[in-house]
Amino acid sequence: MTFRLYCFGESGNAYKAALTLTLCGLDWEPVYVDFFHGETRSPAYREINVMGEVPVLVGPDVRLTQSGTIQLWAAETTGKLLGNRAEALRWVFFDNHKVSSQAGALRFHMNFLDPLKREAAVIEWLNGRLAAAYRVLEAQLERTPFLAGDEVTIGDTACCGYLFYPEPFGFDRAKWPAIDAWLSRIQALPGWKHPYDMMPGSPADRTPA
Repeated sequence: MTFRLYCFGESGNAYKAALTLTLCGLDWEPVYVDFFHGETRSPAYREINVMGEVPVLVGPDVRLTQSGTIQLWAAETTGKLLGNRAEALRWVFFDNHKVSSQAGALRFHMNFLDPLKREAAVIEWLNGRLAAAYRVLEAQLERTPFLAGDEVTIGDTACCGYLFYPEPFGFDRAKWPAIDAWLSRIQALPGWKHPYDMMPGSPADRTPA
């Protein structure tokens, strides 16, 4: 059974779902969503997801939105990446509120927003919020190899979602040794791919020749 994941390469939220599906061993194929030309705001796309967002997972008996929901469904369906369920979910929720929400906004603001609309105060504030979140991750990963303990879970595939992207958004792996080692452990997992290799779409597609 092949599932379809509506996504695009620049989306860290879509990457969290794509990586989880892959590590859970589920067969899926990407459906490219042209976010930067307004596809998610179109009436046709709102029929797919009324929230106007990616990712969306579609299969014969499933249609799910929100990366955390897709991650939990994949883990519960396959029995993989769940570990201590409560602890794994604790880190999924931490990511959603403290990591991805800030990293996604900052990365967009610094890299994809019209330069004339970028605000130094916004960048400074989001950088401060992210630094606090990185300190939490660093402290936990100094104690355990993965966020929920000794094995990888959806807590890890949630919190790492934005941290593999190359664009600047206030994160430098070299400054966070425990996070850096954790990301290397995730990269070593069978099936891991960089987001721009796992999903269609990257900034290079929009760079003038």
